[in-house]
Amino acid sequence: MKEVLITGGAGFTGANFANHYLNNGHKVVVFDNLSRKGSLENLEWLKQNPNAGNLEFIAGDIRFPPPVLMTAVERSDALFHFAAQVAVTTSVTDPRNDFEINALGTFNMLELVRTSQGKKPPFFYSSTNKVYGGMEDVATVEGKDRYSYRDLPEGIPESRGLDFHSPYGCSKGCADQYVRDYSRIYGLPAVVLRQSCIYGYRQFGIEDQGWVAWFLIAAVLGKPLTIFGNGKQVRDVLFIDDLISAYEMAWASIKKTSGGVYNIGGGPVNTISLLDLLGFLARECSLPVPVTYSDWRPGDQPVYISDIHKAKADFGWAPKVDWRSGVRKLVEWVRDNRTMLQSLF
Repeated sequence: MKEVLITGGAGFTGANFANHYLNNGHKVVVFDNLSRKGSLENLEWLKQNPNAGNLEFIAGDIRFPPPVLMTAVERSDALFHFAAQVAVTTSVTDPRNDFEINALGTFNMLELVRTSQGKKPPFFYSSTNKVYGGMEDVATVEGKDRYSYRDLPEGIPESRGLDFHSPYGCSKGCADQYVRDYSRIYGLPAVVLRQSCIYGYRQFGIEDQGWVAWFLIAAVLGKPLTIFGNGKQVRDVLFIDDLISAYEMAWASIKKTSGGVYNIGGGPVNTISLLDLLGFLARECSLPVPVTYSDWRPGDQPVYISDIHKAKADFGWAPKVDWRSGVRKLVEWVRDNRTMLQSLF
């Protein structure tokens, strides 16, 4: 049995990771301030796991880590850092809060590992493609229903220069580089995973974040849907099960991955535009969605696709769930949990 510490462990990503490790017989410590919509529901769901006796919950905030969190760090075999402020729009309206959670909070967690008198667990940081900025210099082509890169068929590689566009990009990018440098300067086993659009079970998406889940929830519940821009924006999307596999495989190869930065996304074979998703929901899931359109949001890239070759080369990871199968799985989950979702939305 191993013990894992998950910050933001009652959020979408964290709860799925916690459930995975509980199902596999490990001890799981969830640290969360329960401020996100759905976090209480996720925590209660985890408590229903057959192995919930191996679950420990610590209430707290990464901006003000309590002493008990150090104890959890010192006995952990791995630390998955998912606690974050996750919306670009929120960062624009309240940049200080965004900075304190994403940059200072991550710094606090790194310091706990650095100063630990017990174990110094491998530190896995959930970064973002937003560290690459708006990428205005990257040539794109506008087609009938989607944008595409003109010269980058495999997507954006990790060697791409950083450009922290938006306060969210700045705070996440700052933390991204701190994690990388703590590995370099202090020898901590730490890995940065720059994630593209992740979607899956127990994701209570909204217009500002978690757009795939939000589209599906709005479609099933009959909620109004707004598209910012023209709907041709393209992302590579990744199902939550594939994300869990990426982190597990990076952990299993920690001697190789420590100090590394990896793009983790669906890659070129799992690209989808907003219009693609709307069309798929209408045709394949009998969920036509009426939409309205509004102005583009700041820092919104017309197209982002991750080049994921480095992850495959270094630790053998590649996505297994194609986006159509993943969307069908999530539609089924949304339908099965309609009553709960109605109470939240």
